Amino acid sequence: MKKEERASISIMKIICISIILVLISGIGVMAVNTKLNDVKITLQNGYEMTALTSKTKVSEILEENNIILEENQKTMPDLDSEIVAGESIKIIDKSYQEVQIAKISEEGVQTSLDQLLENYAPITEKIIVEQVVIPYETVTKNTTEATEGTTNKVLQEGEDGLKEVTYKAKYQNEVEIEKTLLSEVVVKEPVNKIVQVQKTQTSRASILPRATGSTTTATTTASAGTYKITAYCPCAKCCGKATGRTASGTRATAGRTVAASGKFAFGTQLNIGGHVYTVEDRGGAINGNKIDIYVNSHSEALRWGVKYLPVNVVK
Repeated sequence: MKKEERASISIMKIICISIILVLISGIGVMAVNTKLNDVKITLQNGYEMTALTSKTKVSEILEENNIILEENQKTMPDLDSEIVAGESIKIIDKSYQEVQIAKISEEGVQTSLDQLLENYAPITEKIIVEQVVIPYETVTKNTTEATEGTTNKVLQEGEDGLKEVTYKAKYQNEVEIEKTLLSEVVVKEPVNKIVQVQKTQTSRASILPRATGSTTTATTTASAGTYKITAYCPCAKCCGKATGRTASGTRATAGRTVAASGKFAFGTQLNIGGHVYTVEDRGGAINGNKIDIYVNSHSEALRWGVKYLPVNVVK
């Protein structure tokens, strides 16, 4: 009896082992028959990833890789599409393309299939870093209250600074459609130019009248005091317009034109720091002891900075 029980147990073991082997071989066959594909997924920001998947439906592949679309995003091909080996999935901004197609439909423009497809072209994003020059300013130190006989001494030369500006730009069909400022980082601070105004020492002989046979007419000046002197150029940022015409109707000219308050009539000549200018312009911010000197460019106006100089009215 014991021999029969042992034989029965052995048979059962053989049957169990056989079943296990059959199951294992069946799973192996299923694994072999399951085809895994490499699918390339391109995100909206341009990042590319490769996924190994047995799925063929776009929505299932995204779900398998934990990719969730935002409200303004769509896929090419769409979520319900089936893809095969060698195809890729792109995530794009749907709002821009839909607006473009809506505009074409509303205007009733006759368009071709190529034009429609062009509006569905994917939008790519790039990070752009630009280097921008920071112009230095000129600071004037007036060490004398003298109204004439002055000279300028450069105490420190100016040097332009540098900053890095980072933008995020969007492109469609290689055309920039949007540009957003992300950050500005100063790489190098500008160094101000420092100019010191000093009184010129004159000898007694130089101020004595010369004895000559002819009569000379000397130019006389009347002191108007020390003024805050700034500079402006013909750009819209300085003037609000870019016509080049002054308030008096003349054409603004560097080295001649200044803007002053109504206390100086048009045509009045002013000796500013040893150079004679003509009052030809006005300005909303020009009042009191302030005068604006006309220069040719905005960078030159920035380099002029703010100076406090003696001003004399030439008679």
